[in-house]
Amino acid sequence: MLKIFAALGLVLGLGPAPVSIDATDVRPATVDAFERYIQRVESDIDARVGGRQPFLWADDSPARRARVRGGEVVTSRTAGSKPVEVPDGLVHDWIGAVFIPGVGLRDTIAFLQDYDEHKRSYREVIDSKLLSRDGEHFVVFLRLQKKKVITVVLNTLHDARYFPLDATRWHSRSRSTRIAEVQNPGAPDEHEMPVGGGHGFLWGLNSYWRFVERDGGIFVECEAVSLSRGIPWGLGWLIGPIVNDLPRESLADTLAATRTALVARAAVLPR
Repeated sequence: MLKIFAALGLVLGLGPAPVSIDATDVRPATVDAFERYIQRVESDIDARVGGRQPFLWADDSPARRARVRGGEVVTSRTAGSKPVEVPDGLVHDWIGAVFIPGVGLRDTIAFLQDYDEHKRSYREVIDSKLLSRDGEHFVVFLRLQKKKVITVVLNTLHDARYFPLDATRWHSRSRSTRIAEVQNPGAPDEHEMPVGGGHGFLWGLNSYWRFVERDGGIFVECEAVSLSRGIPWGLGWLIGPIVNDLPRESLADTLAATRTALVARAAVLPR
């Protein structure tokens, strides 16, 4: 069991109160519901890629496009105001956009495909390694550190594919193929918990990116769809911020870090 010190007890002057979060295994019905949700997401993405909807989510709204073009990192749930409940789990579906002036499509794709460097660009990525590449198909290892009230470390594998559409537009799809929570990370007795087990803060993670070069820069969008455990009764104050707030914060941090890294690269790369 994962033990932490409850902030509530400290605030009330009761001293540190240990709280245990039981490990839990993902159920087949939970995975099936997530996959059905992913099918709907990818159907919507196909409509954008195929020209039946605007390619960019930012272009759905002039006001939203203006915010992105003005330098804001804009994020939103794709629908509703809370995660989607599935049997014994929650699906978190967030989309975000950022505009990066002075950066082109070629440099953007090259940066994102340089997976060995992601550990130096993204705060949540504490280790990264390209395992294989076949054209625009990548298999990648990422060691992720999620920090929100508590810290969780995860060893993850991802299958990522990139698709050029024309001279100014690309998109990509990345699916997690393995996620294992790490117990006692950094300690001599560090070890992985069973895949599909652990404490259930992240059981699945798909990322869908779109890129358009225009207006003297690059529009970058990402839709991140993740699967987590539900919130146990009585622990909403503790687990709620982890499973509800972290997906949005992670997406916003990823887009902001992408902009920071690309702007820095543009400043030193020969033009």
